[in-house]
Amino acid sequence: MTKIAKILILDDHFMVLEGLKSILAQSANIEIIATAVNAFDALFLLKKHLEVNLVLTDINLPDVSGIEFCAKVKKEFPHVQVIGISTFKQRSYVSQMMQNGASGYVVKSANADEIIFAIKEVINGRFYFSSEINTVETLISPDSAPALTRREKEILSLIAQGMTNNQIAEKLFLSPYTIDTHRKNLLFKFEVANSAQLIKKATEVGLV
Repeated sequence: MTKIAKILILDDHFMVLEGLKSILAQSANIEIIATAVNAFDALFLLKKHLEVNLVLTDINLPDVSGIEFCAKVKKEFPHVQVIGISTFKQRSYVSQMMQNGASGYVVKSANADEIIFAIKEVINGRFYFSSEINTVETLISPDSAPALTRREKEILSLIAQGMTNNQIAEKLFLSPYTIDTHRKNLLFKFEVANSAQLIKKATEVGLV
């Protein structure tokens, strides 16, 4: 069953906020919980509205970058999914967002159907890139190791030992949901479909 996306929108342009609100109102599976014009207010609202499970954030913000904001969200609210939305189409921005835990990236020129589809994909545990972004080329070289956080390296090592999400969660005193989110991020960064492929590729680049 499709999950309901309970969304916080972060963008410092009023017209963009209103446009996104109008677009998302078209979907019965999307509920807009709050909007913010800067990262400080957005983090405050996330603490106030714990039901939010997805943030749609601009990359170019007045106080911090959307890339930095994404990292803060994933650190403080690991259950919240993040989709970057921007006029920037460079793969470097996409790569940085994904390395900081984002699950999607949509360009602002995307139509209503694509934005709604992206949200539904991400809220149901999948990744989504705007059709205008060239994702045929890999975000990392096949012979190089992706940039991992300390926690991701720790979890990768435990996955390589054959531990399940529940076992890793118990060992690290984290929730299984948090571990699952890290596992999905690892699969994306290594561009693989399952844990066996993840371990194989991580071994090839010397990370396990």
